[in-house]
Amino acid sequence: MRYIPHTSEDTRQMLDKIGVDSIDDLFSSIPDHLKLKEPLPMPEPLYEMELLKEMQALAGKNIDPKNYLSFLGAGYYHHFCPSAVDHLLSRSEFYSAYTPYQPEVSQGTLQAMFEFQSLICALTGMEISNASMYDGASATAEALLMASRIKKKGKRILVASSLHPEYRQTCQTYFNFQDIPLQPVDYHTQKGCLDLEHLEARLQEDGEVIALVVSYPNFFGCLEPLAEIKEICVKHNILLVVTVPEPLSLGALTPPGDFGADIVIGEGQSLGNKLNFGGPGLGFFATKDMYKRQVPGRLVSRTRDCENNSCYTLTLSTREQHIRREKATSNICTNQNLCALTSTIYLSMLGKSGFKNLSYINIDITEQAIKILGQKGIKPRFTSPQFNEVAVEINGDLESTYPSLLARNIIPGLPLTNYYPELKNCLLLNFTEIHSSKDLELLAEELSNPS
Repeated sequence: MRYIPHTSEDTRQMLDKIGVDSIDDLFSSIPDHLKLKEPLPMPEPLYEMELLKEMQALAGKNIDPKNYLSFLGAGYYHHFCPSAVDHLLSRSEFYSAYTPYQPEVSQGTLQAMFEFQSLICALTGMEISNASMYDGASATAEALLMASRIKKKGKRILVASSLHPEYRQTCQTYFNFQDIPLQPVDYHTQKGCLDLEHLEARLQEDGEVIALVVSYPNFFGCLEPLAEIKEICVKHNILLVVTVPEPLSLGALTPPGDFGADIVIGEGQSLGNKLNFGGPGLGFFATKDMYKRQVPGRLVSRTRDCENNSCYTLTLSTREQHIRREKATSNICTNQNLCALTSTIYLSMLGKSGFKNLSYINIDITEQAIKILGQKGIKPRFTSPQFNEVAVEINGDLESTYPSLLARNIIPGLPLTNYYPELKNCLLLNFTEIHSSKDLELLAEELSNPS
């Protein structure tokens, strides 16, 4: 599309049409002290060679996982990705994975979406899935909005404190515009998963709860007791929403759908997508067939054309720019199809047995890490079974230990006190197939002797 600047007359006609006197009037809602009063202090222009050197110097300040030994997870996970995934994505057919507004002409793109949906259903144990969402955090918020549409008479939603803190913040941002408060449920200080007694007490004192959202595994890497939690939800007639921040776990764990979860969402970054400074993410969204008309975003179906050939079509597309308009179930107006395609290729390459084997490899590495750390007196903070992530309490002052290890090119996980002040000197460590026994031994040695 060519850029054709507006003439002064063009601008005047547009302003007259919308009923304002000047362009400044369009920004009258912005406080005056926030407006720029003078040009930005930009540096002098550089020649191309000088600019490249400057950019390379700035890039050199970044921490590159290739040069650091990293045990940082907390929602984004470093896994090995076969080069074939990137090779297939680089094909010209996938340069733009965005579906046209006459989507049926893009049968290949629609089929890729359909295969992604099928894989998500297989992983989560649910009946239907949409064609992806922005990320795990926004997918969780959309799931809670969907729950409030299903249970119209409820007045509040319970959120496990063991849910990722940034997921909780995202949900709260969404619900600042809803008349539905989000109320926390404590985690068990020893087990590290949802405190079932506190949950029961919350539900008994309040009969107007819409849903409960928990994480599986949770932020600490602990496995929530979904069977017991579902029993409590059924007893009190509330919906169970489960978010899965690390879907690789579903290669070994019983899927949430088998426990009777009503909505299952999560983050698909670990399925072949790179870390990329924390984005873009890949939200997946699955639910029961009975709730399909409340699902946000896009859903692709397989059907037959007039010549009885198998084909794909966009169905139940409840986005605001389609026929639902103001009645849309969500304001999300796209999907993460290129990231979803990455995950589809990655999962297809691994296959069912490969995915399961990789999941168990991660379990073995985590158990090995716990054993090696234990030999240095570093024990897990919680007693529940865990997947890939372990919260540990170190001996000494974390504020001095962390910079010391970082200076030696080791990223020693995430300090939990930033989100949970009561967990002082606790680190959240992530272990995947990229870590060797030597890596684990080095971490244990450095954490026990940080100076």
